[in-house]
Parts: sequence; structure tokens; C-alpha cells
Amino acid sequence: MVNIILLGPPGAGKGTQAKRLVDERHMVQLSTGDMLREAKTSGTDMGNRVAEVMAKGQLVTDEIVIGLIEEKITGNAGGGFIFDGFPRTLAQADALGALMARTGQTLDAVIEMQVDDVALVARITGRFTCGSCGAVYHDVTKPTAKPGTCDVCGGTQMVRRADDNEDALRQRLMEYYKKTSPLIGYYYAKQQLSSVDGLAAMDAVAAAIAQVLDKR
Repeated sequence: MVNIILLGPPGAGKGTQAKRLVDERHMVQLSTGDMLREAKTSGTDMGNRVAEVMAKGQLVTDEIVIGLIEEKITGNAGGGFIFDGFPRTLAQADALGALMARTGQTLDAVIEMQVDDVALVARITGRFTCGSCGAVYHDVTKPTAKPGTCDVCGGTQMVRRADDNEDALRQRLMEYYKKTSPLIGYYYAKQQLSSVDGLAAMDAVAAAIAQVLDKR
């Protein structure tokens, strides 16, 4: 069992690689957004707290997120946990470290998916998905075989995320560099950090991640 954090700016491919680890290594992906949506309708005490906070339009506190993570990691571990989207700040990293120690868990690797900002903007702003089946395409690197028609399901409704434009992406990158990138130095100092080329082909990124995990 291996527990890891995937670090990297928005669009670096963390979600894609997390899904592969779930499929191939039977790891459990802990996405903050998914956990909050699930908790809101769970009916548990923690879920009710989440629902109340979100109903008021307030931000969910770190304490609540840590509580949700604790519920998950004290259950079925599968092949280990992937922390995706958490921690985002140094305070959250400290809280996660304390939680892991308290529950007898270890954090085995922190994998930084390194990217070049210019290439990342080109990658994200050209991205679109099929509105029917969710298949992902790109204007340059992965266009549909027939313009406007999904290769997978034949759907004709193509969707682009509202924030997949250059201005919005650069704002998200600025937030990442201000709040989350300090974690790279934090985990480097703890000798837990490994880095892979996040802009390589998906299979190459997966192979690099596997090499890190297989050393643990």
C-alpha cells in the first residue's frame, strides 16, 4: 500500500494520472471536490456540517476537509490513497501530516508534475469534451476524426469549460503559485518530493510515476 500526493498546476494532468493509478493499482483517489459533494448527501454528522456550510455559501474549513479525509483513510485503503487537490497550503500540509501520524498512516511520495506555463496554456485553451460521453479532445493534438462529431459515441455537442481560456487559466496559475507551489519546497525539505515531466505523453508520465512508486 502506497499513499501519495500529486502536485502540479491546473491542467498538468493530475486527474488523468490519478485515474490510471486507480485502474491499474487499485488505489483510492481522494479528490476534495468529490468528497464534499458525496458528504453533502451522506446524512452523516460530518456530511450535515458540509451541507450547512455550503448552503450558506461559506467556504468549507480545513478542519472539515481533514475530518472527511480521516473518514476515508480509516476505511478501506485498497492499494493506497492518492491525495488530489489537497493539500493546497502549508497549513493544510501540516494538518495532513498530523492526521497521517495520528492514524498510523505514512505519506510515501509527493510527485510534482512539472510543466512549462506557455505549453500548459496552449494545452488547456485547445481542450474540449464531448457533451454526451465526456471524451476529451484537443484542437491541435487530438482533434475529432470528423469535425464536430465524437469519435467514441458519435455525439455532436462539444463543450469547452468556461474557464479554459487564457485569462482565466493565468489567474488560476497565479493562485497556484501563490498558495500551493510553496509545498514543493516543503516536501523537498522532508525528502519526500519526486518530479516528473507533466507535459510528456500520458504513457510516459505514467511510466515515470510508476518508477517513483516502485522504489517505495
